[in-house]
Amino acid sequence: MPQNVVRHEGEHLYATQPSTPEGRRLSEAILALRRAERVQAERALRASGLSNLDLTALRYLVQGYRDGRDLSPKDVIVMLDTSSATVTNVIERLVQRGFVTRVQHPTDRRAHYLVPTEAAIRRVDDSYAAHHSTVVTTIEGLSPEDAETAATVITRIAEALDRLAHQAVGTGQGEASP
Repeated sequence: MPQNVVRHEGEHLYATQPSTPEGRRLSEAILALRRAERVQAERALRASGLSNLDLTALRYLVQGYRDGRDLSPKDVIVMLDTSSATVTNVIERLVQRGFVTRVQHPTDRRAHYLVPTEAAIRRVDDSYAAHHSTVVTTIEGLSPEDAETAATVITRIAEALDRLAHQAVGTGQGEASP
């Protein structure tokens, strides 16, 4: 059945399995986490009622707002790594749906900032709250030692993957998507 292939694709490594049973168990756990994260991302997308690109832009705008940053359309182009035309369309859709307002730059009449509305903040929070609170609740249930060990392992793997991404960029191969 095709769905079984899709459902189990994340369980297979495209490299040799770790040599120890503990290593294989950790590898399986990481792949299960990736699969669960993917499912939650899809759930958040459905809950938001937005396209993937629109939700991503809105998440960045909400985060920037929470960080006290004034973000312009040019900032969104950089954050989404896409074209000006695409961002113009995304912003227009978000404005039309009442999720973003344009605020005039105080000194440059030609420039404006994008500010998420309260409705946008609620939409982003509602889309991700269950996922993030489940993660936090699970972490809070760990012993300090287990939390520290998990943090160390995850950090080491993330750093190794970041180094791999930088090597690929340095060789002109670009970054592979997950």
